Amino acid sequence: MKNTKTKKQALSAAQQAEQIRTLKTRFEKNMGRHQGINWSAVEKRLEANGEKLWSLCEMEITGGEPDVVAHDKKTGEFIFYDCSAETPKDRRSTCYDKEGLESRKEHRPDNSAVEMAEAMGIELLTEEQYRELQTLGKFDTKTSSWLLTPASIRKLGGAIFGDRRYEHVFVYHNGAQSYYAVRGFRGSLRV
Repeated sequence: MKNTKTKKQALSAAQQAEQIRTLKTRFEKNMGRHQGINWSAVEKRLEANGEKLWSLCEMEITGGEPDVVAHDKKTGEFIFYDCSAETPKDRRSTCYDKEGLESRKEHRPDNSAVEMAEAMGIELLTEEQYRELQTLGKFDTKTSSWLLTPASIRKLGGAIFGDRRYEHVFVYHNGAQSYYAVRGFRGSLRV
C-alpha cells in the first residue's frame, strides 16, 4: 500500500453503512473482546465520527479486522485495535519509519509503518497495548508487528516489534531500517 495521505478521508453513505455492518458482525462474533460494551453505543459514536469511520475502513481494507477492545469512560471513546490473527497482510514489508526507510541504500520497501499509520489516521500499538491485545487471543503466531518505539531506543537507530511464539509474547528489537515479508504493524483508533 502506498502512502494514502492524498485519499479523500470520507466515505459515502453506502460505504459507511457497509463498514458499520462489518464492524457489528465482528463485534457480535467476538464478545469476549469487549465484555460490558453495548453495540448501540459504539454505533452511535461511529455514525457521529465519519473521519474515524474512514480510518476504520482503511484498517479493514489493509487486512486489520478492527474490533472494539475497550471503552474509555472518562472521554466516552471506544478503542479499536487491529484484531486479525496475523499482522495485517497489506501492511507488511515496511521499515519502521521514514528515517529508517531513507537510510536504506538498496532494496527499499514502498513505505514505513509510521507513515502508513499516520496516513490512515491511526496509531501504532504500544508495547503495553500489544500485550493487552494478546490477552484477548493468540495473535502474530507466524508474523510480527512493529510497535510504537520509545524515543530513547529510536534515537539509537532501533525499533521494537512483537510476536507470539511458544505460547509466550515476545517484544524485541531490530534496526528501524529493516523489513521482512512477515512483519507489518497493528494500529489503534479511539472513536
